Amino acid sequence: MNSYRQILYHIVFCTHDRHPALPQQFHEELYRYIWGIVKNRNSVLYRINGTCNHVHLLSDLHPSVCLADYIKEIKTASNLWMKSTGNFPGFHSWSAGYAALTYGYRDKEMIVNYIKKQKEHHKKVTFEDEYRALLKEQGIVWDERYIF
Repeated sequence: MNSYRQILYHIVFCTHDRHPALPQQFHEELYRYIWGIVKNRNSVLYRINGTCNHVHLLSDLHPSVCLADYIKEIKTASNLWMKSTGNFPGFHSWSAGYAALTYGYRDKEMIVNYIKKQKEHHKKVTFEDEYRALLKEQGIVWDERYIF
């Protein structure tokens, strides 16, 4: 008998100190680079988007991939790549933490649409308020020191 699983992760991580270090004109390049990392881990990227200080992705991890290692690889490789391109001069590093929220397959389109609308969404809502709302929605207790 085969083993089956379907776990969608809505992953959110930001730049160190939420510094606006991701110029919009280079977002697509960054997202394609991250997509390559995801593909190399035999995982599926359903959607990626973000703003000048954070990234959202919706991904299904291959069963052999550990979530913490997956995020570490995405952040480490993209960090090195961004520094090598010269297109992200204000970027120093990603923040140490992240949110990885699980959703069922039925929620996929809702989360994809949410991620698609990030730039529009953040004209009204700060990253910090969005992050708190996502954590609250999932029943996660957070330490306010790590929000700001």
